[in-house]
Amino acid sequence: MDRAAMADFLRRRREALRPEDVGFNPGPRRRTRGLRREEVASLAVMSTDYYTRLEQRRGPQPSEQMLGSLARALRLNADERDYLFRVAGHSAPDAVSVATHVAPGLLRVMDRLADTPALILSNLGEALVQNRMADALLGDRSSYTGLARSSTYRWFTDPRARRVYPERDHARHSRSQVANLRVAYGSMGARSRAGDLVRALQKESAEFSGLWERHEVGKRFEEHKTLVHPELGEIELDCQSLFTEDQSQVLLVLTAPPRTEGHEKLRLLSVLGGSRFPDTTAAAQEAH
Repeated sequence: MDRAAMADFLRRRREALRPEDVGFNPGPRRRTRGLRREEVASLAVMSTDYYTRLEQRRGPQPSEQMLGSLARALRLNADERDYLFRVAGHSAPDAVSVATHVAPGLLRVMDRLADTPALILSNLGEALVQNRMADALLGDRSSYTGLARSSTYRWFTDPRARRVYPERDHARHSRSQVANLRVAYGSMGARSRAGDLVRALQKESAEFSGLWERHEVGKRFEEHKTLVHPELGEIELDCQSLFTEDQSQVLLVLTAPPRTEGHEKLRLLSVLGGSRFPDTTAAAQEAH
C-alpha cells in the first residue's frame, strides 16, 4: 500500500470536482477548493474521520468494497479506478467488479436529477445506484447479495418483488425480464454471471423456464409504467432510458406530466421521502 500516492490522488481528485458535479448545491460562501472531505465521505457512505485519515496518510488499508465506493464518489473512470486499487495495495478489480462499476457519464446525469426518481442498473438488473427519490418510491435494496441482487432473479423467486406492479401487468413484465436477460446472456456467454443466473432460474421457476424457451431477445423498458407504492397506491409514470455505449448499464428516469395525478404523487413523495414507509424495502423493487 502506497499511502503517500493514495493520499495525494484522493486529495487531487476531490479538489478537481465541484459541488454541482455531484448534485450538491455550491452555496454562496464556499472556501474549499473542490469538494469538502465530509462531502466525499457522505457520497462514499463512510465516516469523515476515516476519509480524512486516508488523505493524511495514516488510515488503515481500505477494503475493495470501500475503494469501489470511493471510486464512485470521486467519479473515477476505469483507469483511475484501477490506479486507486493498485496504490491501495489491491489488484485491479476483476470482471465482476468492473461490470458493477457505475459509468461516470450516467452518474453525472443522475446527479442532476434531484426531483425525480432515477436509478442505474446493470445488464443483469442489479441496481448499482439510485437517488433519494428512487429510494422513496422503490425502497432500498442495499441488503441484497448474490443472485438476489438481480431484479430478474427476485421477480421469479420472491413473490414480494411483484408488488411494485399491478397484477394485470405481471405477464408482460415477466416477458420483459426474460428478454433483457437473453441479451445479457448473448453478450456475456454461458460461462458468466448471466449464465449462472439462467441456470439457477431454470431450476427454481417453471414460469422462467417456459419463457426462456421462447428465445425472445430485446432490451425492453416500457415507456409508460404503472407502479404500486405501499402508501400512495398506483402511480402512472413515464420511463426514459439512457444506455452506456456498450449497453452494459442503463439510467432509468421516472417522470410524470405536469398537472397529472402521478406528478402530484411524486411531489408528495419528495416531501415525505422514505421515512414514513418502513416496509418498502421488503415490498418494492426497482422499475426494471
